[in-house]
Amino acid sequence: MRILLSIIILLLVAGSVAYAEEYYTNEAIAEAIFWSEGGYHTQWPYGIKSVYCKGIKECKEVCLNTIKNNRLRYAEYGYKEYKDYLSFLASRYCPLSDDGCENWLPNVRSFLKKNR
Repeated sequence: MRILLSIIILLLVAGSVAYAEEYYTNEAIAEAIFWSEGGYHTQWPYGIKSVYCKGIKECKEVCLNTIKNNRLRYAEYGYKEYKDYLSFLASRYCPLSDDGCENWLPNVRSFLKKNR
């Protein structure tokens, strides 16, 4: 019930751009993050550094859990500060205080559009 209520709130408060971004599946967002973080040519698959994961498959699960959990957080309170879900996710996944993170959100959006 709580998830349903969160989704309804999310749809009511989201603007047209935000709504378009909300339409991306968790899998599509994870795929975009994978390529934004270096794809197969990185030692940190999906950019996962905060927890240990054995290989790409486990890192993908961590990434998907992060996406899923932050969808709920965005629906509960994140929409008050961020104009869209991906901006909110970026603030959690790759905060601007970290070096190189200013390109994370544009890169993720670019990969999402390419793979649409």
